[in-house]
Amino acid sequence: MRIRGVNIGLTVLLLVLAALFAFPMLWFLLSSFKPGSELFSLPLSLFPDNWTASGYETAWTRFDFWRYFANTGTVAVITTFFTVLVSAMTGYAFAKYKAWWLQAFFICILITTMLPTEVIMPSTFAIIRDLGLYNSLAGIIVPSIITATGIFMFRQYFRTVPDELLEAARIDGVGEFRAFFQIMLPIAKPIAVVLAIFSFQWRWNDYIWPLIVLNDPNKYTLQIALRSIVGADNIDWSVLLSASVISLIPMVILFVIFQRQIMSADINSGLKD
Repeated sequence: MRIRGVNIGLTVLLLVLAALFAFPMLWFLLSSFKPGSELFSLPLSLFPDNWTASGYETAWTRFDFWRYFANTGTVAVITTFFTVLVSAMTGYAFAKYKAWWLQAFFICILITTMLPTEVIMPSTFAIIRDLGLYNSLAGIIVPSIITATGIFMFRQYFRTVPDELLEAARIDGVGEFRAFFQIMLPIAKPIAVVLAIFSFQWRWNDYIWPLIVLNDPNKYTLQIALRSIVGADNIDWSVLLSASVISLIPMVILFVIFQRQIMSADINSGLKD
């Protein structure tokens, strides 16, 4: 009975904490259906007195959200594909090829996780500018492909695969590329799915780097477009709230579909973009 009482108490505590975290999100969602006159009227109310979707209509039509969705989706999908592929190939090389310089190179890659992203942005921007990728979606995609997190995940996973499996394939005449794509990569499908989820999330929510690289409004990603809604003199809060809710829809769908992989504690800890 004592253990049962403790479990009930912990459950109630977790429910209270969940409610505290959910309340701001609920207020944010319901406020997007309020007209602008109700957002700051006193006394404040959780539910709208007059429900309206005008903020969503204005955000979608006035600000060409379809274009920003397309730009952001293009960046997120292409970057995610190449991030998974390059990370898998690099992790495979670090795990299965025995050379001292490879291990030293791997340590150098791990050291980059200790540097804030803002520290390497000036040098990265100079390279992108010199390559002629400034003000293009390619300028966002190319620097984001390599991630130390993905390389580390694949390297650690491939180290658990017995070397005898590759040796048997080589004896049968299987080349290195075929062994990687037909044997190793299918085995690492769980890691590939997890990295794809987080890579897509990183790129969808990225703000600082697209803000630095892009200056053409037709090439803006979604997060920069949300910032453009904020005017110099005033802010249309109903439109901004509605646009923010729209930008969250793909992430919510992604979470619902891949909830089990995202909530897995052993792969969710210590990730760094």
